[in-house]
Amino acid sequence: MQEAGVLAKRYIEKGLLVPDHVITRLMLTRLEKITRQSWLLDGFPRTLVQAEALNSTCDVDVVISLNVPFETLKERLSTRWVHPTSGRMYNMEFNPPHIHGIDDVTGEPLVQHEDDKPDVVAARLREYKGIAKPVIDLYKKEGVLHSVSGTETNKIWPYIYSLLCTKITPVDTEDSQHSPPLYSQ
Repeated sequence: MQEAGVLAKRYIEKGLLVPDHVITRLMLTRLEKITRQSWLLDGFPRTLVQAEALNSTCDVDVVISLNVPFETLKERLSTRWVHPTSGRMYNMEFNPPHIHGIDDVTGEPLVQHEDDKPDVVAARLREYKGIAKPVIDLYKKEGVLHSVSGTETNKIWPYIYSLLCTKITPVDTEDSQHSPPLYSQ
């Protein structure tokens, strides 16, 4: 699995999508180790090949498709900056650093990944839409797809939380329904 991880990193560093055979090997190897636990995947599967491989290994019981307008996604991704060493994410619109372009913790410069620049984001989103449609259609046909539309986390999260609670027991029930866990966009 380590070789697949190194190979995946090379693609990501170049701003390329990781090929199906590499990402599928990485994901399925990891999932095989946690078969007796509940798990949540974000961003996998992205293609029909990945979805079919996942379905041949695991029983998928819930798939959530977040429908966010193209312009909203483009804006959020285009304003995303990262601290390269730690991976800390900032969004210049709704989670900016205290000093523009500088990491709050270390004082080191932030960078914008090549694939987060506006023209690249727009191309990636168009490509993703075409690739994702067969995956969405597959899970819709299987009866496990739940689509959620919106642009604000505080409006989307309560629905997602209640949906997930029908499948797994929450770890921390206090305030979980009203505020999502920490995550980066």
